[in-house]
Formats: sequence, structure tokens, C-alpha cells
Amino acid sequence: MRLVVLLLTAWVAVGCTPASNTASAKGGGGTSATPTPSATAVTPNAVVVAHVDGDTLKVNIDGVTETVRLIGIDTPETKKPGTPVECFGKEASAHLAALVPQGMPVRLERDVEERDRYGRLLVYLYRATDGLFVNLAMVTDGFAAQLTIPPNVAHVDEFRQAAAEAREAGRGLWGSCGGAHSPT
Repeated sequence: MRLVVLLLTAWVAVGCTPASNTASAKGGGGTSATPTPSATAVTPNAVVVAHVDGDTLKVNIDGVTETVRLIGIDTPETKKPGTPVECFGKEASAHLAALVPQGMPVRLERDVEERDRYGRLLVYLYRATDGLFVNLAMVTDGFAAQLTIPPNVAHVDEFRQAAAEAREAGRGLWGSCGGAHSPT
């Protein structure tokens, strides 16, 4: 109960309401993505500056460059030390770069935890130009698997359904590799 009150207090403090904090996932399967009250806006003033891999990128937020990790998804590894490049890793990285190229304005939204153990900002990423929910598009298009790490669960049902549909249709990594984290 205390957590719910804390989350709702934080939600109101940043000026978010469910009606003002919705985004549609245009493209990427046409699924609508409406954040739950556990998700809060970080900033509308972010610009993509570099791509690390399929689920991590660098953005400039009001003059400060941050490494951000997309919540709720996992793509095949391409740069993990001591790990070989996995099947469809390069394609996943290229797809993220195509969805949000360098210089593109984006909107970041976070869930319960602000950062992961590596110091990366944990976010749901939306294109500022058309509201595309990038995390969901990566799963829908078959370039990422669902990865739920509580307490960041605002979109778990959407990711679960998109992953099941991509797997069933054999899209992306599901058709090429049989799933995430397969060797090349």
C-alpha cells in the first residue's frame, strides 16, 4: 500500500495523468501503448546521439549525454565482453538505429527504477515525431525478446503478447535463430 501511495505521489508530482501520458505505437504492428501509473515521464527534450546495440543507446538530455537501456526487452548480444556476437544481434542493432537514427528527438519515460546496476537510465522510448513506442516495436518486429525485471512492469502484458505473436509468425530472430541468445 505504501508503494502505491509513493508511486501515485511521484506520478502527480511530475504532472502526469493517465490521459496526458499516453502514446500510440504507430507502425511496429499498430498496437496502442498506454502507460500505467507506475511509468513516469523523464523528459521530452532528448535526442539520440549514438547506438550501443539493439537495446541500449546514448541520448542527449538537455546537454547531458546518458546511456539508456530499453526496459522490458532484450536483444541478442553484440558487445558483451567474453560473449560471442549472437544470432540476429547485428540486425537488432541496425533495426534500433533505423527506428531512432542519430539526431532524432525522442521522449523518455521511466518505470519504478531509474537506473540499472550498470548506471544506465532505464526507459521506455518513444519517437517524438510520431509517438512510436520503440521498445514495443523492437519486440513486435521480431528484433527483441521480452525481458521482465520487476519492479519495472508497466508494459509487461504488451511485450508478452507482441513476443508471442512475433515468435508464432517467425518474424526476425524467431525465424532466423529460433529465439534470442542463440550463437551465430
